[in-house]
Amino acid sequence: MLTLALYNTYDPKRLHEAHLRAIARAGPVAYAFGFHLALVGFPIEGKPEEVALEVGERTTIGDGGRYLRELAEAGRLHILQFPSRGFPPQFGTVVATTRKPADEKAITPAELAKRALAGESFILLVGLGRHGLPKETFKAAAHHMDITGRGVSLETCTAIGAIGARIHTLMEVLKWAGGRRKPRGF
Repeated sequence: MLTLALYNTYDPKRLHEAHLRAIARAGPVAYAFGFHLALVGFPIEGKPEEVALEVGERTTIGDGGRYLRELAEAGRLHILQFPSRGFPPQFGTVVATTRKPADEKAITPAELAKRALAGESFILLVGLGRHGLPKETFKAAAHHMDITGRGVSLETCTAIGAIGARIHTLMEVLKWAGGRRKPRGF
């Protein structure tokens, strides 16, 4: 299981337009590339289906919330509080996304894709806010990943799209190279 996790560092008390837009943009990416979507520390309540409906009613991004609703109905939309003792184990290995991975924790997108194909689960944390992920999150993460491989800083929603597309594409190529099947779209 691969989970794209938006980690709220904007405002944990009030839902802002920036929250809604990021959620609405991440929904289609998670849906298109086979990821789960987790919302971490967002000031929202309710079941995932209710959250998907609320976001869809408040924005036109993502086909009015269609993909969020489909994720929720499939059990692939998760609402999580800030983890005080780590993330639930079903999400797997915690990976902090960053343009500056610590050498001792660095994992490449190709290695992550290879391990995911072998059955390992990962939760990929994307900081949503001016300062990105909190320092304690980097310390707690088992791995750090630079999706560009070049240390390039990406705007948050651009990074969300790049993470989904690159990991999915690498997994498709690895399947194809291993003779499992022809990648979609080829």
